[in-house]
Amino acid sequence: MMKNTENPFVVPYAAFIAIAIVSSFLPGSHLLAQPWQASNEFPETSYAATIESNIRIHVNAPRDAEGKPVRATRLIVFALPNGNTLEQTLGCQMKPGMDWHYDIQHIAAQTRLLRELFPKESILLVCAEAPGLSWPTFRRTVPNANAIIGKLVNAWRLQFGEKTTQVTLTGHSGGGSFMTGLIESAERIPAYIDRIAYLDANYSFDAAMHAKKLEDWLRGGKDRRYILVCYDDREIMLNGKKVVGPDGGTFRATNRTRDALGKTFKLTESDHEPFHETVGLDGRIHFYIHPNPENIILHTVLVGEMNGLLQIETLGTAQEGRWGTFGGPRAYTKYIQAEPSTTPTTGQGAASATAKPSAVVATKKQLESVHYKFPPRPGDAIGGAAFAKHVEAMKLPEREAAILHEISTGNFPEFLRTFKRVEIRGPFPSAGATSDVSATIDVMPDYLAIGSEDDFVRMPMTPQTAQAIADRLECVLPTRKLVDAIDAQAERLLTPRPMTEAREAVATFVEHNRLIETQRGGQPLGLLVAGIKKDIVLTPRIFEKPRRLAIYGWRQPNGQPIQPLTIVHWNGYVDYSHGARLIHAELVVNGQKVRIDKLLADSERSALISDEGPMNPPRYPAE
Repeated sequence: MMKNTENPFVVPYAAFIAIAIVSSFLPGSHLLAQPWQASNEFPETSYAATIESNIRIHVNAPRDAEGKPVRATRLIVFALPNGNTLEQTLGCQMKPGMDWHYDIQHIAAQTRLLRELFPKESILLVCAEAPGLSWPTFRRTVPNANAIIGKLVNAWRLQFGEKTTQVTLTGHSGGGSFMTGLIESAERIPAYIDRIAYLDANYSFDAAMHAKKLEDWLRGGKDRRYILVCYDDREIMLNGKKVVGPDGGTFRATNRTRDALGKTFKLTESDHEPFHETVGLDGRIHFYIHPNPENIILHTVLVGEMNGLLQIETLGTAQEGRWGTFGGPRAYTKYIQAEPSTTPTTGQGAASATAKPSAVVATKKQLESVHYKFPPRPGDAIGGAAFAKHVEAMKLPEREAAILHEISTGNFPEFLRTFKRVEIRGPFPSAGATSDVSATIDVMPDYLAIGSEDDFVRMPMTPQTAQAIADRLECVLPTRKLVDAIDAQAERLLTPRPMTEAREAVATFVEHNRLIETQRGGQPLGLLVAGIKKDIVLTPRIFEKPRRLAIYGWRQPNGQPIQPLTIVHWNGYVDYSHGARLIHAELVVNGQKVRIDKLLADSERSALISDEGPMNPPRYPAE
């Protein structure tokens, strides 16, 4: 796999700049000017950056005695799975209250062990996170996405390696879409890639589009390997439903790949616990299929618990099998870092440094507070935990009616009654001319919740319920532009905590609320908080189709929202990640109070609060 290099070329910072100039025509070339941060635990240095098209990357390199990064002889490009951040994918030692995503892949730890297995090599890791945490969505929505992916990988090779640097192209889950995007980006798969390894990620294999390219690529070099890792996912059930459809899943995709390549290459079948294996071209084609006799979800287990990255990198080398066993247990435990990555994010769109998941991510100056008089909380009002228990078995209409009643009659915590003053800017016509102005909106510091200060639950709801509550409390819902302004000025920015099971269950609402409170720790209630929910928003797009819900946001530490504005859900869909944050009905511009709903409906003045033009009517229709 890897060439022996006695003296890996150490890249001084002056050389970084020279390389950046030479490769300046390539996307991401500015990355070489970013600061590297040396680790206190391992002989490595790293940095994170937000680059072209709001893609976020983490670069981890071996370092020399002076702490400088060493030029790569082997570049591993790892495309992240859907829903995972860079910090979660790199991994860390788990502690009480931490998100389980930090303990499922451990790509950084596996890379560290690879460096010890190949001491004469300089192995550099680039992890690539899609905007919105989904490479399939990126390729569907971004023009020329495949070309962007192809140019980026080549740019990283030149920036962090040299012309002879070989590249492993790998990824997990939705990261397979990134890999397929590169394959589709040119007529031929680039010769500098000598190892393509899908880690339960080959959903998008298309024989007509990909088989001939893979065959030509495999024939083009005797060191090239094509590896698939998957499990039998056909009968996997979650919440009473099959996870994959009748034609979906990686098991079926692997069979399609085997059938396609089997027409050209002789493939043999064998069993080596715990995998069924398909092999061809003297092992350069190698498929690992876990038969999954217990019919359980092994999607991430194949990567982390079973040492997936170690196996695909050592396959066919003298180190294969010397580090441990493909199938587990973990071989890389002593290489797991103590805390989540805190490498500062630089570049376009970067908002703040990342931090450990249980801690506050960003702290900003305290905003002016404005107290509003709402219905007082009744003395006999039900608490948040009891309310959640009361409605958990209700059908949606009954539950929504109960939510509307409780909040409208004042059963919400006191800290939600003191709003925060947020500044917005935009064009505003006045005295016959239009100019950019500053205005202020008063914003509920957190999302609507039911209960008391000591016993509350942030309660997801339909947009109709949120609209009705807003109407009764003399408030409005935000637009996308207003969410961006609120998040940018938040006094506390917490790391999003995605959950994957029973998303629409009230019990999941309660558990997600508990996770947020764990993150918040001892910080006082009532600070303007962001990063904990997707916002129910106002947008003219809800009128494109009948009965639409619009959601947006859930700000990541790098400043990018997990959820781009979408109306894909019908207006009866409610899951744990949704939140309703209210804004007082009037804003102040040029010293005058103006109703926000009237501005939003006004074609000439809506730009102050909306980046989508006017919305008329400026509200969700009642059911």
